[in-house]
Amino acid sequence: MKLITFAYRDQLRLGALAGPAGHERAYDLNRLEPRLPADMLALLEAGPAALALAQQTLAAAAPEQGLALADITLKAPIPRPGKIICIGQNYLAHARESNASAPPYPIIFAKYNNTVIAHGEPIVIPRAVQKPDYEGELGVVIGKQGRNIAEAEALGYVAGYMPLNDVSARDWQGRTSQWVIGKTPDTFCPMGPALVTADEIPDVQNLWLRTVIGGEVLQEGHTNLMIFSVAHLIADMSQVMTLEPGDVIATGTPAGIGAARTPPRWLQPGDVVRIEIEKVGVLENPVTLES
Repeated sequence: MKLITFAYRDQLRLGALAGPAGHERAYDLNRLEPRLPADMLALLEAGPAALALAQQTLAAAAPEQGLALADITLKAPIPRPGKIICIGQNYLAHARESNASAPPYPIIFAKYNNTVIAHGEPIVIPRAVQKPDYEGELGVVIGKQGRNIAEAEALGYVAGYMPLNDVSARDWQGRTSQWVIGKTPDTFCPMGPALVTADEIPDVQNLWLRTVIGGEVLQEGHTNLMIFSVAHLIADMSQVMTLEPGDVIATGTPAGIGAARTPPRWLQPGDVVRIEIEKVGVLENPVTLES
């Protein structure tokens, strides 16, 4: 199931996408089944029974009950995540292009809610940023609360997956040993367009992903090349923090970032950044300059 948050007639709605590729329609789950929670976070917090009801509702919907995508505005699936937990240098080739070796433990930093935008919304480069960079990543959304989670059970805590772009201001990121200021400009965490539920992805460590700008493939990788698997990341961080429904984990980016290219390939106004992840979806965002 492809769950979405969307705006229709000035209201935020919980929905799902269904239909053949290129002809998908948006189904307003709240209208079709009033017993369903009113937003994505509440749906996840309500647990498996609510997800099952959403699935049944979608399956029973007639095509004419769907809305044309042109008539709605997609929002980020989780508009305000409780936590956005990011993993640095989780692909060996990317670590090496950053002049580093494989880290002994996951490198964890954070982004904040101000960074979150949806598929189609613009990445706005602040006037103070000179080196904006792209990082296509697999986003993982937590579906139930957990602490001290065993690695063998960790994927059972996942609600689903979505493409994510960990946009980075390299000039600000490099000011100190702490990366957060370079990771948290407004609009620097596009995610979506949909939350693809975990049952649709039988093996999260068997997915191709790539980043394309202007028809040029700039990043290409495979989740089986992660240094730390999704399950390991969840188990590791849950030893010290409680993971909650709606938390988002950005699992790291493959090689090919703009900063590692000769000459560097920074994001420019007019670019459209396309993150493609096998079975998960396509996230596209135009790039503009702050006015």
